Amino acid sequence: MSFIPFLNGAATAPENVGGLGMLGSFAPLLIIIVIFYFFLIRPQSKKQKETEKMLKALKKGDNVVTIGGIHGVISSVKEKTVIVKVDDNCKIEFNRSAIASVEKSEAELAKEAEMAAALKEAKEAKKLAKKNKNADAVEAEAPAAEAEDTNK
Repeated sequence: MSFIPFLNGAATAPENVGGLGMLGSFAPLLIIIVIFYFFLIRPQSKKQKETEKMLKALKKGDNVVTIGGIHGVISSVKEKTVIVKVDDNCKIEFNRSAIASVEKSEAELAKEAEMAAALKEAKEAKKLAKKNKNADAVEAEAPAAEAEDTNK
């Protein structure tokens, strides 16, 4: 049996089978492109921008981790490289792009904890002030209600 007549029949299929025509055949492709953009391309570009921002903000005294896993403190910063102090007598020069992350020092962590505690205290004080204000309003309404009862 020959498949040539079958292929010829498939080639002469009706043109307007679906009402959407060309748009209907490209709709799934467009949906896939939009999904790829929002789930793959956009998050990757955001992460890349954050990394570039972090590398530009490197300064002396930052605790860093390199892409090779070496932990150290930046002792000096050059245009394209940084010198990382790994031990007392050991300094290594890295390209800026070899820095994977900047870790927060203990002083910065303590400062953030202090700020969080102060913020929590401020919120609690605000809630307490609001409760006191509501209690004062209730106390102010009580004598007015008693006065109305005595007038009747």
